Order: sequence, then C-alpha cells, then structure tokens
Amino acid sequence: MENTFDEFLIKRRHEWNNTAIKFSLVMLGVLLCSYYVGLFDISRLSDGVPSLISLMGEMIPPDFSQAKDWIKPLLDTVAMSIAGTALAVTISIPLAFLAAHNTTPNAMVYRVARGTLNTLRAVPELIMGILFVAAVGFGALPGVLALGLHSIGMVGKFFAEAIEHVDEAPVEAARAAGATPLQVIMHGVFPQVLPQMADISVYRWEYNFRASTVMGMVGAGGIGFELMGSLRIMQYQDVSAILLVILVMVTLVDSFSGYLRKRFK
Repeated sequence: MENTFDEFLIKRRHEWNNTAIKFSLVMLGVLLCSYYVGLFDISRLSDGVPSLISLMGEMIPPDFSQAKDWIKPLLDTVAMSIAGTALAVTISIPLAFLAAHNTTPNAMVYRVARGTLNTLRAVPELIMGILFVAAVGFGALPGVLALGLHSIGMVGKFFAEAIEHVDEAPVEAARAAGATPLQVIMHGVFPQVLPQMADISVYRWEYNFRASTVMGMVGAGGIGFELMGSLRIMQYQDVSAILLVILVMVTLVDSFSGYLRKRFK
C-alpha cells in the first residue's frame, strides 16, 4: 500500500512539473511578445500621459445638445446588430451540421464546410464592411452583410462543436427505430443543442451590437458614423457624449441578453 502511495505521489509530482514547465513556456512567450510591442517601454508610455490627460480635459463636459440627432443612428445600430445576427444564425445552423463529424455526409463535405467557416472567421468584419460599402454603398446594409458573414465563421464553429458533443444515446435510439438521417438530426441531435445554440446566438448579438458601433466608422451607418464625424472635426465633447450613449446602450443590451439567456435555460 505504501509503495502504491509513493508511486502516486511521484506520478502527481511528475504531472505538476510538466504543467509548471508548460506554464513557464507560455508566460515566456507572453513576456517576449509584450516586450516586442513595447509594453515595457515605460518612458514612451509616460510621455503619452500628458497628451491623454489633455484630451480627456477637452472631452469634459459631454455635450448632449445634438442628442436628438443620434436617435436614428442608434436605432440603425440596434437593427444592424439584430439583422446581422439573424443572418448569421440562419446560415450557421445548416452549415454547422455539415461541419460536425457526427452529422456530416462525408469527409469532403466536412472539409469544405470547415474551410468555409475558417475563411469567414479569418476576414475581420471591418475589412468586410469596407468591401461591402464599396459594393452596395453607404448605410446599414453593408454593415449587416459584414457582421452577418463574419459571424457565420464564429457561430457556425460553436454550433458544430456543440453538435459534436451531443449524447449519442438518443441518436442511436432514433437510428434503431429506423429514422432517416434528417429525422435523426431533427429528433436526436437538434433538441440537445437547441439551448446551446440559443445561448451562443444571444452572446453573438451582444458582440455584434458593439461591433456595429465600429462598423459605422467605415461608412456602414449607425452611431459609429456620428462618432467618426465628431472625431474628424475634433468635437471631443460630442465624442464623449456619444461614447456615454453607447455605454448606456451596451449596458441595456447586456442586461436584456442576460434576461434572454435565463429564459432559454
């Protein structure tokens, strides 16, 4: 018994040593990257403090005199985030079933679906926004297309991983009952992943609302367009007011999404 306990201690010590080595290597990589980008350049950082303080002083007090003109851009931003998320979820659901090991028809379809998700996820929404503004013009539409297509890459990936981790018992029961592949998905897989899909969709809506404020800076409409206009003419009091409005809206969206997540549980 004592030898067994000693062997257990040696094994655990070996595991801890391996974990410590791996953690040290990761931290070394983090420190090297931080040094490379100048995060430890104290003199440079301290030189920027006076400019930052001066800029903050110019932003106070916030100027809400143009607040009524921001109502429509705010509504555009909310609508853009909802429409973009809906577009992403609609396309991600069938694509996720094709990109999951346990529901894809064959290996070729799996690789194509995974490659599509990787490609959409690799292109930042800002780049997509610029491309769609050039293609369809200014307004909320290019923002919706950019947010929706980029979101497919992330939402589809999370949906596919949820599908791959379903309990196989209901799936095997459906197959044993003679169900077709589509019926297996609808009755054996989909009910298991629906709560996770709903949760992921709500989280993605939160992200898309914040991202849609940035999309306006490239001409895709919304409150970000107003923010960029104030920055260009150096109306920093308007900038601070718009940022506060965005903060309030983000807080409201987060609170509402939290309520939705509780309802889906």
